[in-house]
Amino acid sequence: MDRASVRRHVIIEASAKEVWNFVGDPVRIQEWFPGIIRSTLEGNLRTITTNSGISITEEIVTNDPLQHRFQYKINAPFVVEHLSTIDLFQIGDDRCLIAYSVDADPSTMALVIGAAGGNALHNLKTIVERN
Repeated sequence: MDRASVRRHVIIEASAKEVWNFVGDPVRIQEWFPGIIRSTLEGNLRTITTNSGISITEEIVTNDPLQHRFQYKINAPFVVEHLSTIDLFQIGDDRCLIAYSVDADPSTMALVIGAAGGNALHNLKTIVERN
């Protein structure tokens, strides 16, 4: 089995509810995830388009506003199996921890997606804290 798991996290000086407004809305991903320029949603299938023009279909598995958890699977030929999870934890009045984890086969996809996810979290932190 050629599988790996990667997790990244950041602390954001904002409420989990404020951050969830970005993360929990599947078609806002291009606002905070660098390299994604467009997204559409049909039922539980989100299609993202990268700045290189590649379209990728993702199945939204969990979108739980109470637990602040968002999970999706990539359905593409270059991935045998994939699950990404975004979790938000309120750790103060206006402070939260956001974690992005990915489990994928092949393992290289976990490394690539995990690195991109980590960059996206830092970008999200900048956007939310600027407002």
